[in-house]
Amino acid sequence: MTRGNTGSGVWADAAYRSAEIETALKARGLTSHIHRKGKWGKPVSEQAQKSNRTKSTSRAIGRVRVEHIFGAQANDMGGTLVRTIGLVRAKAKIGMKNLAYNMRRLGQLGRFNQCPA
Repeated sequence: MTRGNTGSGVWADAAYRSAEIETALKARGLTSHIHRKGKWGKPVSEQAQKSNRTKSTSRAIGRVRVEHIFGAQANDMGGTLVRTIGLVRAKAKIGMKNLAYNMRRLGQLGRFNQCPA
């Protein structure tokens, strides 16, 4: 957990759900928004499906716009693997990739705002 992070919720995919993780989150006073998953031959209930859908919406377009950013960087900008020697160079490369993403996103938002109503 990052010290400067003041968020109280943890949003994650179903792959991250386990009893150990849930216990650790509770011990730290964090709220779990991790998706529910079914088991072999026993799919998730309809209530859990609705809950997962709500969580997916929040992760995709709501206050946590992380999935789109990682997806764009992984698919459109050369992947997520950093091939450098040294932490300083790795941080510089990640910073440049973030800068390029932000510039591209700014261009997209500029085009969006100029659309006639």
